[in-house]
Amino acid sequence: MNATVIAAAPAVSTTRYMRYLLFIAGMGGLLYGIDIGIIAGALPYLEATASQAWKLSTQQLGFIVAAVLLGSVVSSLFAGALADLVGRRGAMVLSGALFTVSIPLIALADGYGPLLGGRLLQGISGGLIGVVVPLYLAECLGADHRGRGTGLFQLMLTIGLVVAALIGLYQAQAVDALAATASPETLAVAKDQAWRRIFWMCLTPGVVFTLGSLLLSESPRWLLSRGRVDAARAALRRGTDESRAEAEWQAMRQSREEQVSRDGSSLWRRRYVLPFLLACLILACTQATGINSILAYAVNILQSAGLPGATANSADVAIKVINAVMTVLAVGLVDRKGRRFLLMLGSGGIVAALLMAALLFTRAESGRVDQRAWVQAQVQADALELPLDASRWHSLAAHAGNAVQQLTVSYSYGSFTNVQTFRSDVPAQVIQISRTDVVQPDGPVGAFFRRLHLNPFANPASAAAAPLVIEQALVGPVPTVTHGWWVAASIFAFVAFFAVGPGVCVWLALSELMPTRIRSNGMSIALLINQFVSTTIAAVFLPTVGRHGYAAMFLFWAACTGVYFVAVWLLLPETKGRTLEQIEAVFARR
Repeated sequence: MNATVIAAAPAVSTTRYMRYLLFIAGMGGLLYGIDIGIIAGALPYLEATASQAWKLSTQQLGFIVAAVLLGSVVSSLFAGALADLVGRRGAMVLSGALFTVSIPLIALADGYGPLLGGRLLQGISGGLIGVVVPLYLAECLGADHRGRGTGLFQLMLTIGLVVAALIGLYQAQAVDALAATASPETLAVAKDQAWRRIFWMCLTPGVVFTLGSLLLSESPRWLLSRGRVDAARAALRRGTDESRAEAEWQAMRQSREEQVSRDGSSLWRRRYVLPFLLACLILACTQATGINSILAYAVNILQSAGLPGATANSADVAIKVINAVMTVLAVGLVDRKGRRFLLMLGSGGIVAALLMAALLFTRAESGRVDQRAWVQAQVQADALELPLDASRWHSLAAHAGNAVQQLTVSYSYGSFTNVQTFRSDVPAQVIQISRTDVVQPDGPVGAFFRRLHLNPFANPASAAAAPLVIEQALVGPVPTVTHGWWVAASIFAFVAFFAVGPGVCVWLALSELMPTRIRSNGMSIALLINQFVSTTIAAVFLPTVGRHGYAAMFLFWAACTGVYFVAVWLLLPETKGRTLEQIEAVFARR
């Protein structure tokens, strides 16, 4: 009996450590989700108070929102090199420390500079977490647990989005309760404190993740790559039972010896190029499903589909809940059914859901009339200020009867474009268009590319004297509530299939497919491509919807997801139950 107890002790210790490792990695996913979602609840109060106290322009507020994306892109460039330099655990500690430092910098900010700097730090932290946590999990977890462990990162990411929304909702309720009785001065102070408290409430997860990462073992594969053989073997045994640790150790040693012998060989060999390109393709296709745009504009989409404002907001909450619930299901399936099966199931279901939404919008948008000439005639001195009262709605849609009408105006100053949408059942609306609100000031990035004659950005110089052009003014009846619920059902299905397939498996594809020699830097490049595709789709979403309608956007996403399904079907090997070294050998044999 004593021998049994002694033999069981290491297994208990290993189990406890693995639970601790997954908890800390999950906290990393939580921080990533908070990074993305926290500004949504804070922005209304930040806009109401900081714009008055600090005289922030609309453009500066836009920079504050976008700073997280910019910081994430920047850190993705060097995340792999940093993880190679200081180790996976060291990079995790640094990412948590940056997030923790950003909180007081933002919450105590007394001007634009500290606020923007804190948001940039949050973005840098998020970019590092997105690379190093899945990298660490892939290199530390055994083949039987790697899917669920990495899936937990995605689950906690979705929970982070929900937590950010709940924090914002809690502060919003406090401000609303005060609004009925407080003076304007007191209410202004309450709004200022609200956005600061929203950020302060995110401090605890950052501290837990930072301090908790210090107690983790370093990745055994990173230690082995640095020649620290004893430390690598000890780290492997800490997280895996003895028999599996020994088998995996032998595979790691053999792979390391082969890698040393190949260190002078070209990185353009198929064992490196094929998995790298496949991982990049899967990440790009994941964003090309339209997931980020659908989540960001869900309320707008559902309102345009026919749901009233409050109902559309309730449906938006349901979307986030479905995302989290289905992610829990996917975490339980990923090591049983396999990555390839879930990706094919998810991408196939996404195609069906997107086509359903596209067909619904095609029918709803087919009856719209373009009143561009009438709206263009109201333009004076390259600007437009047009109150939408009952008489003007009658001029726009003379045969509408009592139906609620919707007007979508697309306009441009040179290469700068924008879209505005209005409904006839919303009182006191005004179409306001001016050059200062549309043409953004030149920045160093845009100027740099223009000097190279590449010009991917709109040019403020050419738009300075460009006339206001109304490109489209589409007006038609708002679809029925029943139609809106059918669109909501298609989006529910879309989110459910995404969570089951790409939502969980994309992080596995990012970390499992990359060979050891290029894993860290390859993951950085692949994640950068992922963010580039996401940013591009976000940039073209509103202009495309304004000119061609929601149906065109949903059809485009469906086509991209069809490519996703074919790529997984024809190119992706099943990685379930295989060690990283076995996966690498698959591509070496191809």
